[in-house]
Amino acid sequence: MPLSYAALGKRACIEVRGADAAAFLHGQLSHAVLGLDAADAPLAGWADARGRIRALFRVLKLPERWLLVTPRDGADALVKKLRLFVLRSKVEVALADDVAVAALLGDASGVLARHGAAAETPANHMVCRDELCFVRVGERYWQAFGAPSALAPLAASLAEATEAAAALAEIEIGIPEIAPLTTERFVAQMLNLDELGAISFDKGCYPGQEIIARVHNLGGVKRRAHRYAVQTAPPAPGTPVHGKGEQEAGEVVRAAPTATGSEILAVVDHAAAGAPLTCGGAALAERPLPFEVPRD
Repeated sequence: MPLSYAALGKRACIEVRGADAAAFLHGQLSHAVLGLDAADAPLAGWADARGRIRALFRVLKLPERWLLVTPRDGADALVKKLRLFVLRSKVEVALADDVAVAALLGDASGVLARHGAAAETPANHMVCRDELCFVRVGERYWQAFGAPSALAPLAASLAEATEAAAALAEIEIGIPEIAPLTTERFVAQMLNLDELGAISFDKGCYPGQEIIARVHNLGGVKRRAHRYAVQTAPPAPGTPVHGKGEQEAGEVVRAAPTATGSEILAVVDHAAAGAPLTCGGAALAERPLPFEVPRD
């Protein structure tokens, strides 16, 4: 597939600054932020006290600030909510309006070489060159971050792709998305955040840590996210998934269009996951993920 460029206008970056920024994020997120170096760009969940995920961020450590990459829809509310936890810490939280996000879909080795970045960079790692930062998301999927003016030459030199194509690339590797309608609905493991490297089980306390650790050690979630194809337009987050006898067996987390319909990530009951399922009256066909979905 030739390399293409998609502007991710539905993505926003929240910036966290200040002397206590790293400690603040370490105490809030599911990943061990204090252990990150400049090359790390992991996913991390922000949970409530019940272990249910308020938001899913990609965390970027930059020299003078941290960036939390999240859907633009709901980002303003997340900024306000994060500020409630700052208390007396020397931390400032705001939207980073100077940073745009883009996707590189396909073989990015040539572009990366021109910017002095290695195409062999592991997933969830970042390389910053020439006012741009590149994060390896999947085998043939990178995200680029920088000022719109810095991204413009890159966009002009590549074929244009849609934001939906980038969403589909994330669904294919199992990355969920938390929308305002689905915030605080899923425990971290329901979204396979443990399989995606978004949880550190040996770090200190953070909101929901006790519940998330208990599930890790003892099991207890009865549903997990699976990937499906369906021959309909993309269903909205929260759309029910039905099993035998039209019983509700789960719900859609995110969806993206394909040439024949759409692909979805849906959190589904273990007992129903291997049986016929429907969404909006259409049959679901399970598709593989790059990891085996656990049955806790």
